[in-house]
Amino acid sequence: MDSYQRIVKECFWDLQITSVDIHEILSGNDTGKKKLLFEKILHNSTRLFKDISLFSREDMEMICKDLKIPQFNNAFIARRKNMVDVYFFNKQLTVDELRWPT
Repeated sequence: MDSYQRIVKECFWDLQITSVDIHEILSGNDTGKKKLLFEKILHNSTRLFKDISLFSREDMEMICKDLKIPQFNNAFIARRKNMVDVYFFNKQLTVDELRWPT
């Protein structure tokens, strides 16, 4: 199964989105659709880093900077967003459970 099909299955089970739609969103200029795709991946993907890396660095930076952590599932989403920030932007890790013991 290619990445786009897996993303559709894991992240868009509640919407009518196809693999072609994912490709068009990633290569297009619609910021709103890119934010929705990013958030769906952040919330649901089993291969978070692989799927987030489909975005251009510029899109990732813009979306991460503006991302609001929802009240629902707050700790889970905040943890995953911090993992993305650390992995892609070399920011500080704030999740204590993921730090190496010293």
